[in-house]
Amino acid sequence: MQKAISNTSPLLYLHRIGRLDWLNSMFTEIWVPGAVINELKDGIQKGYDSPNPDKYPWMKLVEPNKTPSEWLSLDLGRGEISAMALALENPGCIVLLDDALARRTAQAAGLCVWGTLKILLEAKNRGLTERIAPLLKRLEEKDMWISEDIHNRILLLAGEIEENIRDYSDQRD
Repeated sequence: MQKAISNTSPLLYLHRIGRLDWLNSMFTEIWVPGAVINELKDGIQKGYDSPNPDKYPWMKLVEPNKTPSEWLSLDLGRGEISAMALALENPGCIVLLDDALARRTAQAAGLCVWGTLKILLEAKNRGLTERIAPLLKRLEEKDMWISEDIHNRILLLAGEIEENIRDYSDQRD
């Protein structure tokens, strides 16, 4: 198993569907930069459904030594930049990101990137869940925007719909 470095959104979404502990089963360690810890705690203070990092002893606070200056001009949050910078310093780790710009930036830097949906697929592959269709629905109910194309592609990869199905509209219910 590998180590993971997480940004805020995968932690939030997995928490909101009751599957945050999957990370502890999938990775040997989960590193979380201070900027992500702060974002989670700010969310709690503002009344959002955010996980309290103090309740997850497997979340290890690890800070990057430096941040690539070119990333500072991008429209990325502190948590995303910190997580990617830490992953750059630890290339054997998987970085957990959902934001499209952050994912593209991390991939361009040669980092291994997983998002929340990849975590669901891996959880099914590892036997942590039998079906991910209900989890996708719950993510959407918890304000994660998933395009119909991505929704159907994830279900196809999970083996929960057939490739030759043309009209997927009834698969979303």
